Amino acid sequence: MLRILLTALSLALLPAAALAQDAPAGIKRIPLQSADFPAGYETLLGVTEVPPGAQSSPNSHPGLETGYVLEGEVTISIAGQAHMVLKAGESYTISAGTVHHVKAVGDKAARIVTTYVIERGKPLSTPAP
Repeated sequence: MLRILLTALSLALLPAAALAQDAPAGIKRIPLQSADFPAGYETLLGVTEVPPGAQSSPNSHPGLETGYVLEGEVTISIAGQAHMVLKAGESYTISAGTVHHVKAVGDKAARIVTTYVIERGKPLSTPAP
């Protein structure tokens, strides 16, 4: 029984581990929770830490990304939209498959609560060409 419980727990944590391992260089993703929901999708919740001056490469996700800036300030560039400068207390949404990137503004790190609702079995992030 214990072995079954440990196996189930380790399988539940796999998507959360992928969240941490898939972070761009210099950016840290801290997995908090994952759920197999809705049907055919995984919902991943975490905190993304962006050091001062750090920037992600352009990428997209196989599902929705939403975020809420806890600390600091970021510029988010989303294909087809004007650049957004977000400060603590502000949020954003990025549609599935939309190319985007984020950069910390100023001399303070940014911390963002991020939620991804991605197609099950697909990588969290795909580099943009």
